[in-house]
Amino acid sequence: MDHSHMDHGHMGHGDMGHGDMPMPMCSMNMLFTWDTTNLCIVFRQWHVRGPTSLIFSLLAIIALCAGYEALREAIRRYEQSIATKQDASLRRSGQADAIGRRAHLVKSVLYGVQNFYAFMIMLLFMTYNGFVMLSVAIGAGLGYYFFGSRTKATKETACH
Repeated sequence: MDHSHMDHGHMGHGDMGHGDMPMPMCSMNMLFTWDTTNLCIVFRQWHVRGPTSLIFSLLAIIALCAGYEALREAIRRYEQSIATKQDASLRRSGQADAIGRRAHLVKSVLYGVQNFYAFMIMLLFMTYNGFVMLSVAIGAGLGYYFFGSRTKATKETACH
């Protein structure tokens, strides 16, 4: 069906709140690419506009992903300390239930934060930009190297 003869002049797309300055649009790729032209990372405001902003963005992504590993290790240590406290309190006075309820609330909140963080990292990866994807992997690797558990290997994925 050909709609080229229809009048769309009344739809008023002329001024969309950008003033006189044309705003570059964010490109959204659904295929793997190394192109950084109009690359927006997760948010429209995180717009890569040149080599300098690309480098700072990639360094920020590395730091964010390393931070995720630091959070995971902090949660593991918290859970170990709670287990130790519960074992000690069971032997002494039976206060394990009170510690357990409070700890379960804190662990639930930390679990929610960890999952939110993981899904935000997944959105970084889903830019399908090779530079961003490599930065995610480098950040995860560095984070695990510096913060990861040295006692046992974890086999969890980054999403949850």
